[in-house]
Amino acid sequence: MFTTLISAGELASHLEDPDWIVFDCRHDLADPATGARAYAEAHIRGARHVNLDRDLSGSKNGRNGRHPLPEAKQFCARMAALGLRCGMQVVAYDASGGPYAARLWWMLRWVGHAKVAVLDGGWNAWRKAGGAVDAVAPAITPGNFVGAPLAITVDAALVEAAIGKPDLRLLDARSADRFRGENETLDPVGGHIPGALNRFFQLNLGTDGCFKPATVLKQEFAALLGTAKPAQVVHQCGSGVTACHNHLAMEIAGLAGSRIYPGSWSEWCSDPARPVATGP
Repeated sequence: MFTTLISAGELASHLEDPDWIVFDCRHDLADPATGARAYAEAHIRGARHVNLDRDLSGSKNGRNGRHPLPEAKQFCARMAALGLRCGMQVVAYDASGGPYAARLWWMLRWVGHAKVAVLDGGWNAWRKAGGAVDAVAPAITPGNFVGAPLAITVDAALVEAAIGKPDLRLLDARSADRFRGENETLDPVGGHIPGALNRFFQLNLGTDGCFKPATVLKQEFAALLGTAKPAQVVHQCGSGVTACHNHLAMEIAGLAGSRIYPGSWSEWCSDPARPVATGP
């Protein structure tokens, strides 16, 4: 069972396994149609395409962030419609270093499905390894997947109540400039939640586009979080997507048990009464 990462070679050896299923999560926040176009051109053979906005997010109301979680029942039904059966090994990939694949990885864990892994290195690693590709969508037989949400999220009220207290460490996965409140192009307000620490999600990757070794990740998170235990750590970002990348990196490092604030900065800043910090 693969529960964090899987290599291109390992996936290739299981590509014909009927108890395995692959999801193509490629996406571009600036052009949401990018993923569907890329999938139509070429994808891992047998993979099904999922869209961040349509499949991995719920309805927006202006106060719940840019990529709010869908209802768990709705998400499970969508996964079943795409062929997921209970007990299958899931592999997710993208072409951006893993944040969109990590979103699906985390969401499946959120509803209790542990057999899910991210393809290390994503689409580029697959092509480099000479993995089988196709331009035709596979025939889909609906699956029987069902799940129920686990208590691995926190809401804005909990985050606000914990500001200034040592029992919660908020970790923001956005780039350092956006964290400081500079160059904000996605949300109407720049800055960060007071007390948050910053770890840009791309710091989890090596120069080859794959995740750094577990020992390196563990050292880097320890240097940032100090004596905080994983259960005290809450991940957030702009809209709850790249936060999942930091969560995955901690799991790879053996630091299991952190949580996600799904609404993240885009939900937080929608209420002008909530405090905002700027600078490093």
